[in-house]
Amino acid sequence: MPSPAIQAKRKPDVAEIHIVWMTTGLGCDGDSVSITAASQPSIEDVIMGAIPGLPKVHVHNPVLAYEVGDDFMQYWHKAARGELDPFVLVLEGSIPNEKIKSEGYWAALGTDSKTGQPITTNEWIDRLAPKAIAVVCAGTCATYGGIHAMAGNPTGAMGVADYLGWNWKSKAGLPIVNVPGCPVQPDNFMETLLYLLYQVAGLAPMIPLDEALRPKWLFEHTVHEGCDRAGYYEQSDFASEYGSPKCLVKLGCWGPVVNCNVPKRGWMAGIGGCPNVGGICIGCTMPGFPDKFMPFMDEPPGARVSTLASKFYGKIITPLRRMTQRKLNQEPRWRHNQPQLTTGYQSKYVRSK
Repeated sequence: MPSPAIQAKRKPDVAEIHIVWMTTGLGCDGDSVSITAASQPSIEDVIMGAIPGLPKVHVHNPVLAYEVGDDFMQYWHKAARGELDPFVLVLEGSIPNEKIKSEGYWAALGTDSKTGQPITTNEWIDRLAPKAIAVVCAGTCATYGGIHAMAGNPTGAMGVADYLGWNWKSKAGLPIVNVPGCPVQPDNFMETLLYLLYQVAGLAPMIPLDEALRPKWLFEHTVHEGCDRAGYYEQSDFASEYGSPKCLVKLGCWGPVVNCNVPKRGWMAGIGGCPNVGGICIGCTMPGFPDKFMPFMDEPPGARVSTLASKFYGKIITPLRRMTQRKLNQEPRWRHNQPQLTTGYQSKYVRSK
């Protein structure tokens, strides 16, 4: 049983919680598709109550829902009226700027019964975010704007934190939680969502986030730190063509400076992930993506200096390691099938004559 001190800090039990998941930002629904591959936990485990300590969870996602029309939209309107409490608002897709044009709209979901006009994504955020117990952004488009927010785009697209403000807090005092990725790594998102659900239930402390509002335990290390190819970088052994098992930096990989755990975690069931299958890291979990990482498949500017330094170090360390390796690949000479014992063993007990 938890100590009385811990019990005193817990919030009142929450019997049910809703997840209102908007996919009507500018996006491809790839994050909704991605999370169906999660297993730590799976979306099914969360919904079916297979995880101890969680309240009953209801997920309202247009990609996963079986309801249509008004039957589906009722949850949005209930949440806006404060009748769906508590609920977590999940946002997918970048947020267009509806203020930069005189007519029409960029993105919308459902219609307003009073006016008969579409309700824009921006208006839904304005209605729902203040009433949500937490706001979670799934994928790079929702977190930082992504592809749609590139220089020259006509929509003025941005991430949710750009729209609401980077210091915005939910009614429960939680900052926006960003789980980037293009698409989001499935277990990264579901693990973060599970943490927040436990927090709502009073079973977890405040979620630790970095300065880009990403969960620290998932994004504090770089791709390079978790990459199986990192040892080749140290020895200045770089791939010159795709298909090589060596370090991909000279082919355009940004792994040494990108915060992401995909090489270590894999994509599904520990398998896959960009460098693990021969693909370069293009920095899709970073706020500066994609503009600051282009052109893709060119050697990153900083890599030229660091790989040059690695080249000098590698020329010294690689031959030394090979010498040691050859020695360690030879068995000790006392292992033989001869009548003499040459291990150096000396018995402490000498039989008297």
